[in-house]
Amino acid sequence: MSMRTASVERKTAETAIKLVLNLDGRGNGVIDSGIGFFDHMLNLMASHGLLDLTLACDGDLEVDGHHSVEDIGIALGQAFKQAIGDKKGIRRYGTFYLPMDESLAFVSLDISGRPFLVYDGGPMAPMIGGYDSELTEEFLRAFAFNAGITLHVKVLYGTNSHHKVEAVFKALGHAIRQAVEDDPRVEGIPSTKGML
Repeated sequence: MSMRTASVERKTAETAIKLVLNLDGRGNGVIDSGIGFFDHMLNLMASHGLLDLTLACDGDLEVDGHHSVEDIGIALGQAFKQAIGDKKGIRRYGTFYLPMDESLAFVSLDISGRPFLVYDGGPMAPMIGGYDSELTEEFLRAFAFNAGITLHVKVLYGTNSHHKVEAVFKALGHAIRQAVEDDPRVEGIPSTKGML
């Protein structure tokens, strides 16, 4: 399987984003979203997913973080869709439970070509540092719909909002890593339909 990489540049009146993604990387992240906690989460996702991710975003943070986080999700989803290519030989599905101290998160995904998100983050503190916790769902939706994946995310329990969101992003990295892996027993596209 050849290296699967993609570059995306997205510019709107609200954000300017440059992003490079390598699905077959070593977990290296060079990330500047302008939101420290979100940078931390994306770095964790890249590290646990063995994704190489370079990202720079200049967003209207004087408004709030919404446009930056959502647009990064859009750009990352677009890059993922480009990088995954024809989907031949991949495992397609990824599922991971991840404990983070007192918190436990579950992520399950299907590189299906049918975008969907089911998200249940449970109760969260409104802000985690300079990050609005509601933006986790916005990021996941933008990513899933632009990547063309079905994504289910649930925080099963926990008390610390930082830990809950961290568990989600780490679990997402692991689930992506599983799903994009080469499966030598799969010939062609892993679907009885013959396409994804």
